[in-house]
Amino acid sequence: MEIKIRPAVFTDLDTILEIINHQILNSTSIYDYEPRDFETHKLWFEDKMNHDLPVIVAETENGTIGYATYGTFRHKIGYRFTVEHSVYVAEEFLGKGVGKLLLAELIQLAKKQKYHTMIGVIDSENKGSIAFHKKYGFETVGVIKESGYKFDRWLSSVFMQLILE
Repeated sequence: MEIKIRPAVFTDLDTILEIINHQILNSTSIYDYEPRDFETHKLWFEDKMNHDLPVIVAETENGTIGYATYGTFRHKIGYRFTVEHSVYVAEEFLGKGVGKLLLAELIQLAKKQKYHTMIGVIDSENKGSIAFHKKYGFETVGVIKESGYKFDRWLSSVFMQLILE
């Protein structure tokens, strides 16, 4: 299976929306409760493009199978060199190297845009994602206990950081 990484385009939004909504409904990888609608997701995409923030996709000959992006970590001026990233892969392609390709490209894009550090916020129960990030040099820099609530239980957030320079 050949996987190509490229910038997302408007026609990728349906598949990106399908991937993220699956995670919202079935996992703690994102603490949202309700699936996103197309109009909201379209505005999200336009905002990313207007602020020169990448949205990239992984695709095979059969279509888009994952996406990644980063955005503002916090809205105070002193945080302008830090980004928080997200990587999501369609369920049937997990463990097949898709996330690795997306994250590697995202790191390169952040370096090209002169960001200093990249943050990942991962649910503490997601041991696979934590191990995945460690492979790419991310370090655990903190845990905020019981910072989220989903599926009738408290969830803790693991903050992982990669210095890009």
